[in-house]
Amino acid sequence: MSRESGREKSRRTPGATREYASPACSRHEFEGAEPAYFNRTELLALLNELLEGERAGARGLIEMQHDCDDSELGKLLHQVARDEARFCAMLGAHCARLGAEPSRATGVFFDKLRARATLAEKFVLLDRGQSAVVLRLEASIPRIEHDGLRTDFMEMRDVHIANIERCARYAGIEPGIRFESRKP
Repeated sequence: MSRESGREKSRRTPGATREYASPACSRHEFEGAEPAYFNRTELLALLNELLEGERAGARGLIEMQHDCDDSELGKLLHQVARDEARFCAMLGAHCARLGAEPSRATGVFFDKLRARATLAEKFVLLDRGQSAVVLRLEASIPRIEHDGLRTDFMEMRDVHIANIERCARYAGIEPGIRFESRKP
């Protein structure tokens, strides 16, 4: 078999050619291509995954707030928990819009946060959790077809980035991942 410009010549039939099933030379046509939109099942799984994580974050932050004596920290934790709760409502509303019952489960992040002994350890885990949400949202946004949900995801991402920065500043830690700062 000899190959010439995306075709192969068959040794069995002199002069006959056939095109490759997937020639390596056409790979460039797919690079940078828009990823396919989520189907309904994938989208509901994503919405519920994020919902469970946001619920875990909200519960964990409220618990941290109740355990702290510092009013400045309490205010910060309350504000971040309020954001998490707002996103729970938004995610649940999108599940309902798609005709599905939103998950009532709380993600494992809540138990992981409770298991941390010190405030510093909780802030490090909070940074990692918030960063994971940002990365998940950034990977998902191009695959969201519905304009309203895409806009909600972009706002959720931006608020999480702002909260990562605020919590890191308070805790005196460097965020685990640096995100381009966006003002919500």
